[in-house]
Amino acid sequence: MPAFNHKILVVGSGAGGAMAAYTLTKLGHKVLLLEAGRDYDPKKESPMFRRNSEAPLMGAGNKDKNFGFYDATVDGGWQVPDEPYTTAKGSDFYWWRARMLGGRTNHWGRYSLRFSEHDFKGKSQDGHGADWPFVYEDIAPWYDKTEELVGICGTNTGLDDMPPSAPGVLQPPPTPRVPELLIAASAKKLGIAAVPMHRAVLTRNKDDRMACFYATPCGHGCSIGAAFQTTTSLLPMAKATGNLEIITDAMVKSVAVNDDGKVTGVTYIDKKSTSEHVVSADIVILAASACESARILLNSKHTKHPKGLANSSGQVGKNLMDSTGAWLGAQIPALKGRPRYNEDGHTGNHLFIPWWGHQAHAKGELNFPRGYHFEISSGFNQPGSGVSGDKRGYGVELKQQVRDAYGSYVGFALRGEMLPNDDSYMEIDENVKDKWGIPVSKFHFKWSDRELKQIEHGLKTAKKILENLGAKIDKLPPAEKAISKGGEIIHEVGTTRMGSSRKESVTNQWGQTWDCDNLFVMDAGVFASNPHKNCTLTIMTLAMRNSTWIAKQIEKGVL
Repeated sequence: MPAFNHKILVVGSGAGGAMAAYTLTKLGHKVLLLEAGRDYDPKKESPMFRRNSEAPLMGAGNKDKNFGFYDATVDGGWQVPDEPYTTAKGSDFYWWRARMLGGRTNHWGRYSLRFSEHDFKGKSQDGHGADWPFVYEDIAPWYDKTEELVGICGTNTGLDDMPPSAPGVLQPPPTPRVPELLIAASAKKLGIAAVPMHRAVLTRNKDDRMACFYATPCGHGCSIGAAFQTTTSLLPMAKATGNLEIITDAMVKSVAVNDDGKVTGVTYIDKKSTSEHVVSADIVILAASACESARILLNSKHTKHPKGLANSSGQVGKNLMDSTGAWLGAQIPALKGRPRYNEDGHTGNHLFIPWWGHQAHAKGELNFPRGYHFEISSGFNQPGSGVSGDKRGYGVELKQQVRDAYGSYVGFALRGEMLPNDDSYMEIDENVKDKWGIPVSKFHFKWSDRELKQIEHGLKTAKKILENLGAKIDKLPPAEKAISKGGEIIHEVGTTRMGSSRKESVTNQWGQTWDCDNLFVMDAGVFASNPHKNCTLTIMTLAMRNSTWIAKQIEKGVL
């Protein structure tokens, strides 16, 4: 590669890395970005208009394509060839990786909910976990900037779990579907609100990106840029400045430091040639995903950093959290045999149920801390390889049962907060290496009784809402059976958490490691807690805020 004279090196092209690269290049700084996955162009490769009927097994998922034949993750999943990981005895943990330009942003659900003061200061309220090293008011303007840049549809609801966006920031949400309106009416009887979901899907044209035309699944990828992914937005915008160079298939092995313990660059493996390269930089930003960045740090031991880089606190790899997950669904009698019409919209829920229990927590009425929300599934979706419900008979009678059932099922996907515990962490497995000779991650994971009580409460609530609509629900499963596996919701965070004390955290509020002032982390590893809301919006918001701070430190000559 010709001399580029970059000052800053970013590892990872997903939400955090791409936002850091965008922010810094727009401010005039040259950035070299390394991506472990292959190059990917959604304008040429997205199977947007392909139907399940064209795919093997009607597009059903398999071990190679976990989320269906046409999922936009063209290289990656819970198992990546040649890149194993291990789990401790008695632990179930799935580690999702997207080895492609844009990382997980090619796949995510686009749900974009702000964290609130309840989320940032949970420990101050109930004594569990850790507080973040700033208050909501510090980050609110950066949420506005990020939402404006990304393009988020939704409304300000006035609910205490959903801080408002500045006027004019949010794009209009799509019209609620009929099943969602029925659920909203049922939930209202319980004093629970259903409101428009905030999603990173354009409902109005923006810069070079087009508004969603409500015809193709977001999970297939989006060549028109309506469903946000960094490969159609932040990365081409940063490239247009002339200040960004990207190297794909670059598997970072370790961060290099000098005899003073200061970061000087990184060592990476070119996955195509298997050759090892060293690139230098004045500032290194790790944004490879929470567990990948922690793995790189733990594999970067040095005489000045014998426990791994930035690990004087011993917190790298600790505090591993995922979102809790559970599901309950049923057929709604009033929806059987309903007329067919186009209610596609964007392919997520148009309404959802945010957490409603902050006041109940304050009164001590709940037996678990923190909260959860319900994402609603409903509508006339593409037929798949299975048929829901208990169908009986043959011929015309059976066909009529299937037709009547189409669009009559609704489901609740629970997503809740997990608190850190001593049994959930990652470390390096010194006995196993990947194809590139890099020691792999080993996971320890366990849900606590707090999460199980939360799941039990959520299932009972969902059951009440469904039964209000006439649905018949069998006996609920025990929480231990209903809760998702660790990592299954793909919201792992906390392995390089930020804080106010260098003894209890890895970075300060700017993502700057306490041990090396020219080393930063800008993925979900820095999360001090894991609120029930999806993490991508906050990853991008922190990356924009903290990259802007880096630029100011460069201007001052501090970095």
